[in-house]
Amino acid sequence: MKPLAQKGLGAIAAIVVLVLLAMLAAAVVRMAWSGQNSAAQSVLAARATQAARSGIEWGLHKLLKGDWAACSPARSQVLDLRADTGMQVAVSCSMSSYQEGADGDGLPLTVRVYQLEALACNALACPGDATALQYVERLRRVTVSDCITSTGAACP
Repeated sequence: MKPLAQKGLGAIAAIVVLVLLAMLAAAVVRMAWSGQNSAAQSVLAARATQAARSGIEWGLHKLLKGDWAACSPARSQVLDLRADTGMQVAVSCSMSSYQEGADGDGLPLTVRVYQLEALACNALACPGDATALQYVERLRRVTVSDCITSTGAACP
């Protein structure tokens, strides 16, 4: 009896090797894409954090200048940083006040408490679509207070 000729075994082996190489290449491409996506997300997060800090500083500047001296009821403004950082910042301010102690004349002192909030995101309006690819937002809050006498002067 004559042995059977083995035909096509080399072709099957070559196909298996090609499939394995293709799977390896796909895994390498996926890991590289994942690394780049992670790095891009980190850069966007850092930009959003700094934009939110800028929004808080901008709001504090406006308070110190007196532009938001009466920020009650809550007021909100938009700081557009899209040209520089790709971020938009919604800055809001609210104020509450209460009486505490007395000045030298026995008149009550008024303490005003301002709450500034800055929401930075890379959408056209904050908050944006949280399901969007590469969407990032960061929120910062700061509370500051001052004290005035019944005559409107700063507390001693």
